[in-house]
Amino acid sequence: MKSFIPGKPAIYTLGLLFLLLLTAGVQARSLPDFVDLAKQNSPAVVNISTTQHRSTSSRFKHEFKIPDLPEDSPFNEFFRRFFEEGQGGNQKGPGPAPREYDAESLGSGFIISDDGYILTNNHVVDGADEVVVRLSDRREFVARVIGKDKRSDVALLKIDADNLPKVRIGSTENLQVGEWVLAIGSPFGFDHSVTAGIVSALRRSLPSENYVPFIQTDVAINPGNSGGPLFNLDGEVVGVNSQIYSRTGGYMGLSFAIPIEMAMNVVDQLRTQGHVTRGWLGVLIQDVTRELADSFGMKHPKGALVAKVLPDSPAAKAGLQAGDIILSYNGKPITNSSMLPPLVGSSRVDRPAQVKILRAGKEREVKINIGELPREEALAEASVSAAKKAGAYLGVVVGEITPEVAEQLELSNPEGVLVKNVEPGPAAAAGLKPGDVIQMINNTRVKTVDEFNEQVKKLPRGRTTAILVQRPNGPIFLAMQVPEE
Repeated sequence: MKSFIPGKPAIYTLGLLFLLLLTAGVQARSLPDFVDLAKQNSPAVVNISTTQHRSTSSRFKHEFKIPDLPEDSPFNEFFRRFFEEGQGGNQKGPGPAPREYDAESLGSGFIISDDGYILTNNHVVDGADEVVVRLSDRREFVARVIGKDKRSDVALLKIDADNLPKVRIGSTENLQVGEWVLAIGSPFGFDHSVTAGIVSALRRSLPSENYVPFIQTDVAINPGNSGGPLFNLDGEVVGVNSQIYSRTGGYMGLSFAIPIEMAMNVVDQLRTQGHVTRGWLGVLIQDVTRELADSFGMKHPKGALVAKVLPDSPAAKAGLQAGDIILSYNGKPITNSSMLPPLVGSSRVDRPAQVKILRAGKEREVKINIGELPREEALAEASVSAAKKAGAYLGVVVGEITPEVAEQLELSNPEGVLVKNVEPGPAAAAGLKPGDVIQMINNTRVKTVDEFNEQVKKLPRGRTTAILVQRPNGPIFLAMQVPEE
């Protein structure tokens, strides 16, 4: 059957059709072909299943409460016997015995060496009593957890096998927004599922992860993909799929991967020393807004504003101050505050770092000897350690007042220090309460924690001192007896 365009010669119609087919072919060739990439790399991607041994006694202990029923209700005896007796309650009788059960979860990983080292996410294996790795050829191995790191969400496993297929490790140095990427994993347990998309953004900072500059993609990632590889079109791993943004628990177009350089740095440290060390400055930072930039005499917002310098930290020893703006770190410009923690975290401990800051409208260079990032518990304690030391014998812990706290407490005059905790002692006896704002002590106004600590050191031992406290209903003086020692 012939096709033609009315009023045009048949040769014209054939030529037009040829051009259309040629254009379609060019468009088809411009799209990436993932067939070979998936075929070559799937054997190095593994399915990870974990098992946690649990007990029904611990599961029921806090989840259920006996309903408030009438005394003559026939269900009272049932609830007492089933819940109270089963949990060691006061009722007679053994009740149902605790039952052991296994909680299972799924994830992904990929082989990074032919002798059985496997990279995955920390949250995939965290708390697991048994980790089973299944290869593409259906072989299964019980894996050993060599090490894991919560801050980067990276874990390293080892299985006893040789001559395994392994991935090629790439780099994110030349990775660009808009570039095609591909993921292989086990979403919802469907082994070796392949999904593709593009890089949506680079160096994303997430609220719960300060030390990872995530790669954001629109690759479909779902539960079970965690720990799987993210490939570029050259078949190299550029990231480890780690998180998704979701209101439903499933994919919504926002996926996040750990840059492969950071993951491999963690792996190397886990293999050689069993734990991960990170650089530490000891500052609390925030973004420079347009209004703050104007107040600091800056043409446009940039850098990381130092909100607080922790006592005895590397930054404190180098002379950094609250109000300094960090503009660059080891020659790398800091355009927003989220860029600083990953740079500091990847720095070598006990090595000097060159930091450019803006102070009082003038730029200056500061050399800081990088310390080791403390454990999370120690880091949290460090921010209030000075206040504890100064106010320990008074039984009070204080902190700075933020605008949010001032608004929450409805403080008309928020100048002073916030009482965060009161323990038995002179402060409690004087009537101090959490939420109070101390504005004067020892007949001296205090506006910062450092000023408060200084005045506490000067308090006359064994005598009474007046404390001016601001509360939502107004100011009040309290009399506090200072102990002898």
